[in-house]
Amino acid sequence: MSALAHFSKTLAPKVFIKSFGCQMNVYDAERMKDVLAGEGYGGAETIEDADLVILNTCHIRERATEKVFSELGKVREIKEARELRGLQTKIAVAGCVAQAEGGEILRRQSSVDLVIGPQSYHRLPDLLARAGNGARVIETEFPPEDKFDHLAAPSQQAIRKRGVTAFVTIQEGCDKFCSFCVVPFTRGAETSRPLAAVIADVERLTAAGVAEVTLLGQNVNAWHGLDEGGTARGLRTLCERLSDVPGLKRIRYTTSHPNDFDAELIAAHADIEKLMPFVHLPVQSGSDRILKAMNRKHRRAKYLDIVQKLRKARPDIALSSDFIVGFPGETDADFEETLDLIREAGLASAFSFKYSPRPGTKAAESGEQVAEEVKAERLARLQTLEIEQRTAFNTATVGRELDVLFEKQGRHSGQIGGKTPYLQAVHVDGPESLIGQVARVKIISTKPNSLAGELV
Repeated sequence: MSALAHFSKTLAPKVFIKSFGCQMNVYDAERMKDVLAGEGYGGAETIEDADLVILNTCHIRERATEKVFSELGKVREIKEARELRGLQTKIAVAGCVAQAEGGEILRRQSSVDLVIGPQSYHRLPDLLARAGNGARVIETEFPPEDKFDHLAAPSQQAIRKRGVTAFVTIQEGCDKFCSFCVVPFTRGAETSRPLAAVIADVERLTAAGVAEVTLLGQNVNAWHGLDEGGTARGLRTLCERLSDVPGLKRIRYTTSHPNDFDAELIAAHADIEKLMPFVHLPVQSGSDRILKAMNRKHRRAKYLDIVQKLRKARPDIALSSDFIVGFPGETDADFEETLDLIREAGLASAFSFKYSPRPGTKAAESGEQVAEEVKAERLARLQTLEIEQRTAFNTATVGRELDVLFEKQGRHSGQIGGKTPYLQAVHVDGPESLIGQVARVKIISTKPNSLAGELV
């Protein structure tokens, strides 16, 4: 029996991981499963069936910390119910809330056995073993070693089970220090994985049937990984090299920062066929005054210039963005500038949120906080405009023929689902043999969250 399984009465302990927030947390959860698989852990379908529960947290969204404590209260009740049946349960909190609030988590929630930051999950086996000896463990330091050098590769079986699309982290951390953001404190400074390591990861994925990869990073286009000769390369070079990987059909990347969007990457969208014509490029505000207060280090004109250059390089490209409404000091005029930018940029989709203070950030200390009711009204107006643009973009695809990568069975018998190059969900009647393949589809109608099509 594994050394980590001593707290369970089963020969095959099970782990349940619940992830909050960004796509990088989804990737991190998969890698934690890979680490634990090497210790004999299987996956649990529910928390009630788990010997180990990991909450993989995100600190970006509103009231993130309180949501974690609310979830911990529910998990504690399940843990207590299992103990009455003679079953022991370990609870771990991972991710960015763990990094930022580690000591507070242990103080407020006595049922938590382990708090682990996002740079240390390769050490899960050792840390759980320590927690298994009755100690409550916290690990939120930034270790000197690169966690990617110590992570076990996922099995081919595990990759196949996850489907035909996959995330691959290539860059972590941030040096931008936006005044509203905790990422530099929870993920550390910007670091890039070497070119060869990323290619090896993608080759392993495609060998197990993965057809599309999304390259991840807090500032993914800041990636400057060393090549085999020790020279730093940019994201265009990585996409070029990945386009030669057998079996890989599509390449995506997220999330980008305007300050790291260079001419080579823009040109890549015209030159690399496998690089999808969809870019998520957060701007946060359309007001130069607010962008300066946010310490975004770019201005409205620069953002719109990138949009124009991307459309010139790839006329059919689709764009999405992020917006914060009600940032400290934002006036009605500032907000109107944001709406004007959205209209000018012509977005296919967007994510928008009311500003909420993050302890330790400069913006949280501002005396110009916007009233909650004003934030709510502005958010509603912005999201109405965003829905109009998204609906118009989707409607414009009706009657067109698009390449769709089929990913899974549909909700109904005989139906399969996939994504267009623009990340739109599409459902058609078709055989399961098309899953993992790209096929031509004529779009025949739109639905609130997807498109309906027919195979050509």
